[in-house]
Amino acid sequence: MGKQQRPKRPTTPQRLAAPERARPTRDQRRAEKEAAKRHRRLIAGRLGWGGLFGGRAAVEDPGTIYTGPSNQVGAVYPFLLGAGLPPRGVPVGRDVLTGELVCVDPSGWTGKLTTNPGVWVMSQPGAGKSALVKRICLVYAAYGHMVVVPGDVKGEYTPLVEELGGSVVRIGASGQRLNPLDSGPLKHHLASLPAKEKNTLREAVQARRLDALGALLATRAGLGRVPSEVDWSALNSAVDLADSAGPESEDPIIRDVINVLREGPQQLRDKLGARDEERYTDLTRSLIAGLENLCDGPLKGLFDGPTTAAIDLTAPAVSVDISALRSRGTDVISAGMIATWAYTYAAVDTARTIGVMNRRLVLPMDEMWRALRSGPGLVDAMDSISRLNRLYDDVTIFVTHSLLDAESLPTEEDRVKARGLMDRCDTWIIGASTGEELERVTGKRALTEQERMMIQSWASATSTGLDGTDQVHPGRGKYLIKIGTRPGIAAATELTAAEARLYRTDANTPAA
Repeated sequence: MGKQQRPKRPTTPQRLAAPERARPTRDQRRAEKEAAKRHRRLIAGRLGWGGLFGGRAAVEDPGTIYTGPSNQVGAVYPFLLGAGLPPRGVPVGRDVLTGELVCVDPSGWTGKLTTNPGVWVMSQPGAGKSALVKRICLVYAAYGHMVVVPGDVKGEYTPLVEELGGSVVRIGASGQRLNPLDSGPLKHHLASLPAKEKNTLREAVQARRLDALGALLATRAGLGRVPSEVDWSALNSAVDLADSAGPESEDPIIRDVINVLREGPQQLRDKLGARDEERYTDLTRSLIAGLENLCDGPLKGLFDGPTTAAIDLTAPAVSVDISALRSRGTDVISAGMIATWAYTYAAVDTARTIGVMNRRLVLPMDEMWRALRSGPGLVDAMDSISRLNRLYDDVTIFVTHSLLDAESLPTEEDRVKARGLMDRCDTWIIGASTGEELERVTGKRALTEQERMMIQSWASATSTGLDGTDQVHPGRGKYLIKIGTRPGIAAATELTAAEARLYRTDANTPAA
């Protein structure tokens, strides 16, 4: 084979045409070394940094898995705060731990965070419960809800309702009365309805009238006891006869029912099985006396005539102000609350039934301790409202000072109903409370030790304020919001100047 020839070297022009690679200078090499050193200092290797005090590991640790009980491992779990609430609804204030905005939206949460729009609000007196409830009413009114205050004992919602352009009905002031047998909006619609629908609605009105009269008679201002079976039978027939005797466009009053019972028509006597006058008198004497008590004595002028001012269901807000009854004693206030609650909610329910109104409501039930002590009538009303609030998306707000208020009812049956109100409220807002009270709350809503300590710290001032500074009570405007079993979120509320003017409950109480 022939010998292979080596490639010829390029000529001088060819060598000059090839690109020359510039060699790095000494300064450039030094800069590259410094950059590499900085990189090694910033990012350690898999085993750590070497050198003196570098902490380089000789062997890579594969890691160790530890297990333990939840009550111990929970203390080292890094996420100590619950997730915040959605920033929609009613702004309550700033989170006391994180500073973020806290909002409550019982209506918007239904079916998502909660199962119903009921809210339970409780704290010591003077801690700002009413201010928070009024803010909820104000914001929801802007969202299109109708604020309905069925019985305002202090008259504290009157400025807010009037500011919203709502309707305020004052009972007991300037001779204004409320007829417990008032049919509400149906009065002007019954004549135009077909016969079948007319009879159905008349039966519904009759049932509401009997509920209102029965609740009033159960108070100490009436019979002082729940009507018996004979009383109910006589009352049912007497109300029906009184209604039939008058014009269709007018509602009967309690005096008309008393007159029917005194006359004793044969239809009524036959229903009671009273064959002689003496037997009839024995069966109706107690009932007549109870109805007379509703028209005379301390209740005179309140329920013994036609309603003087009807509720305007087209207004953005409605309040029945019974603050004028406070001077007449506790029994009169109890009777007034029962009558106004029955009348107000019956009017709303009737308007919904006939299609006159389809708006959602906000029902602040303030001074709940008075309502619970009024008797079984209001407990039954609260119970029915709390069961229907999800159907209509009505935001019901129960406001009280203590869970012991539910234990003040006379019978265990009523106490069970009152406890059911708490259980049906998925949202709890707890203000300043004592340690003993928080122990009772823990039976209904699980509170952690830290949550109890924080709420209890709001219950009493830590300083006497003798240094001349104008101090505010530590619990003013602070609330823990509990939704189901989620961790509570503590928020602090600051009122605007307009809110401080509208929300003031007592003249000697500073704004929250």
